Amino acid sequence: MRTDVDTDTDQVSLAVSTVIFALRPHPTTGRTTLWLPLVRRIREPYEGRWALPGGPLRPDEDLAASARHTLERTTGLAPRHLEQLYSFGAVDRSPEDRVVSIVYWALVRPDEDARATDGENVEWFVADDVRGLAFDHDTILRYALARLRAKITYSPIAFAFVTPEFTLADLRAVHEAVLDRSLDPANFRRQVLASGTVTATGSYLTGTSHRPPALYRRAALPEEIR
Repeated sequence: MRTDVDTDTDQVSLAVSTVIFALRPHPTTGRTTLWLPLVRRIREPYEGRWALPGGPLRPDEDLAASARHTLERTTGLAPRHLEQLYSFGAVDRSPEDRVVSIVYWALVRPDEDARATDGENVEWFVADDVRGLAFDHDTILRYALARLRAKITYSPIAFAFVTPEFTLADLRAVHEAVLDRSLDPANFRRQVLASGTVTATGSYLTGTSHRPPALYRRAALPEEIR
């Protein structure tokens, strides 16, 4: 731990990092699960280690713009859901300087994920399998996962992972992937319809070999639960 901080002369740097979650098949089980991209560091500290995408906050950028540029630079993505998650500022979180990181999270829909590109030194990983990141990024990732899993139980955040029109099975798959457990289809359907958060479009999914499932969209709510 650093003990030589002179609060009169030392500067505190600001950085912006982004946790980017998308839903993809697990490489072993094939089940839909949470993935995220990581960046391999090419300089010290922690050269060669994986880290969350991010960097110093430029004086000509606001926080959200910095997070968006990180998304575009590392993955080519511009997801609709970008939200400030938390701030991390432990004194010893960086071995060289005092750095406070403002962390955003981006939640990626399937149609957005289909446009993802592979940036230099960027690779996607199963989120729950990630360990040994640079700096305190393990702590940040664990916080983001816990926050997402808590929030999906009481807020409409699951809609950030589906296209504007979706089946109830699509929505259930999101909950199962985030919570990492199976849900009873009948109970889930009953709870979602009773919640008033979805509206039937009157259309049905085409191209199925059995009775086509109904398509829904997110209902317009007077007030979001955050």
